[in-house]
Amino acid sequence: MKIGIIGSMQFTDKMLEFKEKLGQLGHDAFVTDLHKAMVGKDAEEIEKIKIYQKEEKDAICEFWRAMQGADAVLVLNYDKHGVKNYVGGNTFLEIGFAHVLGQKIFMLNPIPEIQYYKSEIKAMNPVIINGDLEKIQ
Repeated sequence: MKIGIIGSMQFTDKMLEFKEKLGQLGHDAFVTDLHKAMVGKDAEEIEKIKIYQKEEKDAICEFWRAMQGADAVLVLNYDKHGVKNYVGGNTFLEIGFAHVLGQKIFMLNPIPEIQYYKSEIKAMNPVIINGDLEKIQ
């Protein structure tokens, strides 16, 4: 299965780990090429890079293009900013893109308790895998 890995770019290192793990399970996993600038950077540097990429590199459209032909997305929704299972605005958009493209949506952890987001994400019928990559089928 061809799977795009999405989530906060603060989790870039985790995205690369999951790309490898999914590959070991026989999947063709990918992350946006924009991740390369974030490897080895601290949270403050990543935040600056994210803003630059969104404004100057059209990061949202970049991942839209990368998603074409994929079968699914895996959302790495770790805790962030004091929010359990955080999903940020950009990741929310990417989940919506996957839904519109008819792709399966897998979430590493349960849907976050974020006002307005929870019901919208739930309506897109994600499969919550609770960290078990074997559930991705």
